[in-house]
Amino acid sequence: MDEKVIFVRVRVKICGITRAEDALQAVALGADAIGLVFYAPSPRAVTLQQAQMIVQAMPAFVSVVGLFVNAAPDFVKAVTSAVRLDLLQFHGDETPEVCESYGQPFIKAIRIKSDTNLVQCAKDFSAAKALLLDTYTEGVAGGTGQVFDWQLIPPSLDKPVILAGGLNADNVAQAISQVQPYAVDVSGGVESSKGIKDEAKMAAFMQQVYAE
Repeated sequence: MDEKVIFVRVRVKICGITRAEDALQAVALGADAIGLVFYAPSPRAVTLQQAQMIVQAMPAFVSVVGLFVNAAPDFVKAVTSAVRLDLLQFHGDETPEVCESYGQPFIKAIRIKSDTNLVQCAKDFSAAKALLLDTYTEGVAGGTGQVFDWQLIPPSLDKPVILAGGLNADNVAQAISQVQPYAVDVSGGVESSKGIKDEAKMAAFMQQVYAE
């Protein structure tokens, strides 16, 4: 018999990591996961060599997530062959079949519009480990720093929710209180410049996440 699991704390993923020192600082401050962007148009994109150096520096019990946006299958396979990734994140218009085709655990990002049917998304991506909810901006895959209307999230979804989109130390506590997500995902909200994380901002963010 299936039983609903109650999570006693909110997990944190710090995405858009480009340097091993930033990854280690994020982990030292309590991050559960780091995100590596394999999407060339992004200012936070990493090369295979960068990714390998970052992954090599990671201690035990930290998940490494690889982010892809409408990537060619050969590219995804080349990355996963060269870099140890614990989880794939599909942040484009990938179908459930595409996401499942790699045979690896994955999360699916959904860019929220006013008419997005998240209940249907949860059904469509039933194999996903979670749905990552981000802000929809025309022509941009993500990382805009903009917040979407959290009231668009149904109070109960048949998938863990990872809340993203414009989170920072000033709003993450309110976001957690209102949405009660499984995890939060931050990138630009803890940066000094695109792709360079700020230790003080990361520390302030983590303090707010665990304020309760």
